[in-house]
Amino acid sequence: MTIHEMTMQTTETPSLWRVASAQFDRAADALNLEDPLRVILGNVKRELAVNFPVRMSNGRTQVFAGYRAHHNVNMGPARGGVRYHPNVNPDQVRAFAMLNTWRAAIVNVPFGGASGGVVCDPRGQLTGRPMTQRELENLTRRFITEIDFLIGPQSDILVPEVNITPEIVAWMMDTYSMHHGQMVTSVVTGKPLAIGGSALRDEAGGLGVKLVVEAAARMSELNLEGATVVIQGFGNTGSNAAMFLNDLGAKIIAVSDVTGAIISDRALDPIEIEQHRVANGTLMGFRNSEALDERDLLELPCDILVLAGLENQIDATNAPRIRAKMIAEAANLPTTPEADDILRDRNILLIPDLLANASSLMLSYFEWVQDLQSFFWTEDETRARVRKVVTDAFLNAKATAERQKTDLRTAALMIAVGRVAEATRLRGIYP
Repeated sequence: MTIHEMTMQTTETPSLWRVASAQFDRAADALNLEDPLRVILGNVKRELAVNFPVRMSNGRTQVFAGYRAHHNVNMGPARGGVRYHPNVNPDQVRAFAMLNTWRAAIVNVPFGGASGGVVCDPRGQLTGRPMTQRELENLTRRFITEIDFLIGPQSDILVPEVNITPEIVAWMMDTYSMHHGQMVTSVVTGKPLAIGGSALRDEAGGLGVKLVVEAAARMSELNLEGATVVIQGFGNTGSNAAMFLNDLGAKIIAVSDVTGAIISDRALDPIEIEQHRVANGTLMGFRNSEALDERDLLELPCDILVLAGLENQIDATNAPRIRAKMIAEAANLPTTPEADDILRDRNILLIPDLLANASSLMLSYFEWVQDLQSFFWTEDETRARVRKVVTDAFLNAKATAERQKTDLRTAALMIAVGRVAEATRLRGIYP
């Protein structure tokens, strides 16, 4: 049985393309967007599906499915994530490509939206056998070879996402460079510093969560000193967000990752949790904590809930039971449109992914710019630039929400969709 077949048997989730399209439609309605632009912006520009063989460690050959999609490139070259996960599928890739178009536009960066990935099981979640380093390298180099004609510094920039390590990013860059006979660092961002990466690349996602939560706390008069925080998805973004919020005086009471969820009646130290996970390969067994079902973790009473895991985490079934005062979406599309309505009616402040993920987009853009110029900035310079852009984007969305009497997500989308629509309107349709 293939990974795809096992995934289809075990996973039934709402259509991400439906979620992304519904969000777009709300913004388009609010903007009174003309029909031709609705048609153009409501569809992806191009999609590529590939099936490629990889030689496995046991000597057998396995065929993997991979995808890449571009939503809109009227603002600039496509840019978007690559993930290795059993649930990668065309519907997901289309949705994330659209989301990445709006994510670039909300911070006025000259990128279009792209997304992609390979259907595989790096951690062995379904097969029980994690992929070896050699298998991951073979898969990565073959996938980049298959999509080589579509990607490039001026056409499509790759970004690491779920299960993509810095080493995998290096293989991506090296493979593309070997094909083109020269070092091409700007084809991918999120690289190690030694091969053209940017300062703050590891902490960008968490820094963005901190910045928008600080701004939202001021807006809602929430004192972050002693505020209780739940982190769903204690990966790179979630763990860094926990550290930043902990530094602000917030109290981390529960966290989760793919190995499980833990809760404590004491403040959890994010650094100690990370040390425990590195040493033991799991969150479970961390001192002074108890195991918790992840579904219950989402519904814990807290001041701030950070969604840094996967998509479709809050829907119509659990939204009525969410007891957080504020939600920060550090993941892609973690909340369905039906849940949005419920949370808004319950006066729960939701910081949408477009704003909570803005720093990751900016770090990606900054790295691309620095690679093209072969001129790199200091950590302090990079942090100052990120802070200004992310804070300005949040305040702009807040002002639009107040002016239009709508929620932050719709306001942010109105700004983003409006910018892409204007660029599309000005460029026209060729021929």
